[in-house]
Amino acid sequence: MTIKVYINTERLFKILIICMFVNFITVNSLSAQSKDKKVLNIIRAVTPPIIDGILNDDIWQRAEKAQNFTQYKPDIGIRETDERTTLVQMSFDDQALYIAAYLKDDPKLMMTQLTNRDNFGQTDYFKVVINPNNDAQNDTQFIVFSSGVQADAIANPTINEDFGWNAVWDSAVTKTDDGWIVEMKLPYRTLRFSDEKEPIWGIQFIRFFRRERSEYAWNPIDPTKGIVGLYHGELKGLKDIEPPVRLNLYPFTTGILNTFDDQTDTKLTFGMDVKYGLTDNFTLDATLVPDFSQARFDDVVLNLGPFEQTFAEQRQFFTEGVDLFSKGNLFFSRRVGSAPIGSVTLDDNQEITDRPQETKVLNALKISGRTKKGLGIGLFNAITESTFATIRDTITNEGSKQLIEPLSNYNILVVDQQFNNNSSVSLINTNVLREGSFRDANVTAALFDIVNKRNTYNIAGDFKMSRLNLIDDNQVGYSSSFSAAKVHGNFRYGVFHNYADTDYDINDLGLQFRNNFNNVTLNTSYQTFEPTKRLNSYNINLSVSHQRLASPGVYTGTSINTSFRANSKKLDTYGLNLNFQPGKQYDYFEARTENSFFIYENFLNAGMFISSNYNRVFAVDLRANVNTLFEDGRDYFTYNLDFSPRVRFNDHFLLVYNVKYDFRGGDRGFATRQDNQPIFGERDRQIVENSLSANYTFNPFQIVSLTFRNYWDTVSYEDNFFTLLDNGRLTTDYGYTLNDLDNDPNINFTTWNLDLSYSWQFAPGSFLTALYRNQLFNISNDAQANYSDTLNNLFNSPTQHTFSVRVQYFIDYANIKSVFSRKNS
Repeated sequence: MTIKVYINTERLFKILIICMFVNFITVNSLSAQSKDKKVLNIIRAVTPPIIDGILNDDIWQRAEKAQNFTQYKPDIGIRETDERTTLVQMSFDDQALYIAAYLKDDPKLMMTQLTNRDNFGQTDYFKVVINPNNDAQNDTQFIVFSSGVQADAIANPTINEDFGWNAVWDSAVTKTDDGWIVEMKLPYRTLRFSDEKEPIWGIQFIRFFRRERSEYAWNPIDPTKGIVGLYHGELKGLKDIEPPVRLNLYPFTTGILNTFDDQTDTKLTFGMDVKYGLTDNFTLDATLVPDFSQARFDDVVLNLGPFEQTFAEQRQFFTEGVDLFSKGNLFFSRRVGSAPIGSVTLDDNQEITDRPQETKVLNALKISGRTKKGLGIGLFNAITESTFATIRDTITNEGSKQLIEPLSNYNILVVDQQFNNNSSVSLINTNVLREGSFRDANVTAALFDIVNKRNTYNIAGDFKMSRLNLIDDNQVGYSSSFSAAKVHGNFRYGVFHNYADTDYDINDLGLQFRNNFNNVTLNTSYQTFEPTKRLNSYNINLSVSHQRLASPGVYTGTSINTSFRANSKKLDTYGLNLNFQPGKQYDYFEARTENSFFIYENFLNAGMFISSNYNRVFAVDLRANVNTLFEDGRDYFTYNLDFSPRVRFNDHFLLVYNVKYDFRGGDRGFATRQDNQPIFGERDRQIVENSLSANYTFNPFQIVSLTFRNYWDTVSYEDNFFTLLDNGRLTTDYGYTLNDLDNDPNINFTTWNLDLSYSWQFAPGSFLTALYRNQLFNISNDAQANYSDTLNNLFNSPTQHTFSVRVQYFIDYANIKSVFSRKNS
């Protein structure tokens, strides 16, 4: 068995030539560094400091201090007071950067909630931002909370902050009578940098006070324009440091026990993740024999709409370091390992006994990085194994298998050139290659995102082409977007255009709910950057969207949206939103039939939310929405409530409960298909969802977490059924009743999920995770059943129980090398 795996070298060559040309013409136009940037001169440490949160090491008696921090949120330009002075020092040696920060504050006012890694909670923090390329666009962030917990992220204008990225580094926190102290060791393996004699790096330090949500920066930041990277200071004095051999190994083993419907399965797996620095700036990430068994359950809901139901990525390999691959929104990682695309052909007396809902990922790798001159290149590859459905002959009882997804190869190539500290152009190609007669897919896109040097105006856009290689024919589609906007000051505005033809399809590796649109949107907003008399900040937004089909070019609707969001002096947040769709709206997708449309008129949605200050022991989130139609003959009214109280019992224990209630009365939509035509129904729908999350954090290295969710959804049609006329209106003239339909569309749908986990970081980068979870699912046509009866039916369904223990160990090649070097000496 072989699989088609190839790279179009001609296309790749053209892409690289174009990007090198762009690189050549833009690298010399980089904006000059601001003359008022602060400079911190770092000194080499003969003896590295001990990372214990005590500043008695010799190097801290000599190192230069970064000081005089300035507030930029919520006020701009206010200097720090003597009571909250911040002093930062840095040193380096051949292995790492060392950072010490003395953070003055009133210990009685400090907030120090313990959380799991990368979770901010109600905690003060100190952040170090490092940009070895000093290009204002590619930052690495290291954060230490006053509780001692760590967080880290990569940040750039495409993704903002990606906390899915994790590095292994050391830190220590101690409390003092007048504040707290942070010490950090950042090994060079956590950074990507070029081999230069005396490099100048971008550097910024941020101090956050949770009690008032104020932020101070060492080099002053102007939040009214530009990205924060433009306001970095400079780190000078680095000499003779060499990029290390960046080889990190993460071997793991997982023991799993599954029970379902009186059947028990056990499994012991071994695998390894690898990170290897191919060059100074490019890294290979690979997962060998992947194991995603501890990824949490998806929050499944009943989907009555015409578009697929999707879920957020839970697998760490696909959430970490994907900033380049997210360019152009062509990569939806859940496609890798998703449900098979093939159908099953049954003969007489055959039935399907097993159809897998996912395909197994055999391996996956990413190569990504960016040169000193701003040229970024990313390569992604994953392979999934052949997947079969199991079929049984009902007469002979013989079993057979049928291929529903062949061995498949998923590829992405991204080339991205940054310039002028705030702009970029990109070329992306994605393709899916399937063995045999299954379809292949290819998408190519060109993007640009350009901001003028004053950081006041932006133009951005893309052009995309998709190609499906089908058995009988090839399908080629096109899409484009363009925007022009004012991006500075209190008052901002922009115009946006989006287009996709009927053949545009990226869903083999991307996510696009629909195609065939030609939309124009005008947007304007007003926002404050400094407190007013009553508010810390507020934002008002107004947008108007005009929608059409691409083919035929007919009008489909207009949408007017306005919203208001504010943060009070007491740090409570609240907002209002209003959406009005005036006149007739033409829905070409609800009928699930080509060229058919469904008309509704004068849709109105109004909503509000309140989120009280989480700094309090008891806080609450409340959200409410109402919807109605101003249309003759329609009695349509829906409302939903979302109520979420939370209690922080102490710095260790947090409990959050959430209940959602959604009632939709007089809703009309697709119900079923009868006599080869769509049947619409008027339905009442009621949704109740309860969820609970509880976290007890013993210390920065150990946490117990519990999450629970119960979702209940009923859809009741009774005998209100319609056929759809060619003019988009519904009629009862054909007299369909529930008894006339082949399929009963009434639904009672309920699910139950529970996850209980314990995580222990027993060594840097090394974790033991123990997990118990169970899952129940039930669906019937008894839409009139009450909640109690529904739960009884649910608990009578087979329950899936899963127990698993996973141990992952972090191995750094540099540490192994140093051990052997000492032994040899």
